[in-house]
Amino acid sequence: MTTVYDFTVETTSGEKKSLKEFEGNPMVIVNTASKCGFTKQFKELQQLYEEYKDQGLVILGFPSDNFNKQEFDDIDETMNFCQMNYGVTFPMFAKVDVKGDEAEPLFTYLAEQQKGVLTEGIKWNFTKFLIDSNGQVVDRFAPQTNPLKMQKSLDKMFSE
Repeated sequence: MTTVYDFTVETTSGEKKSLKEFEGNPMVIVNTASKCGFTKQFKELQQLYEEYKDQGLVILGFPSDNFNKQEFDDIDETMNFCQMNYGVTFPMFAKVDVKGDEAEPLFTYLAEQQKGVLTEGIKWNFTKFLIDSNGQVVDRFAPQTNPLKMQKSLDKMFSE
């Protein structure tokens, strides 16, 4: 059975990182964009990370330029933007495609596991996937869903 731990992704420095490194930890995996109307969600994502990281939660951010070119070309610019404006300390990764022929396999898998309302594909920035500590995709949250609305699902996951 495939889990998110079977995927390897690229770090912001160009190194390969196996998601197996996060095995046993619940995760939120999100495609981000620095120049999107939902960019302010970085603040709430960081808030969730700070609130739940001691319980093992990991948030993984993947910048994407798929929707109206709303991400910086340079990953260093993206990282500086996220840290300076939103204090982001959760792991961020290299810019990826989340749809189309060049889609990052991780996001293809996530979208197949938790389909959206009208399509299984990812329709916009800040689509959030909740992963349990066994690496299974257990929920999907729409781009317009404030990350703090995931707290009920996280609390349930941590109480099981």
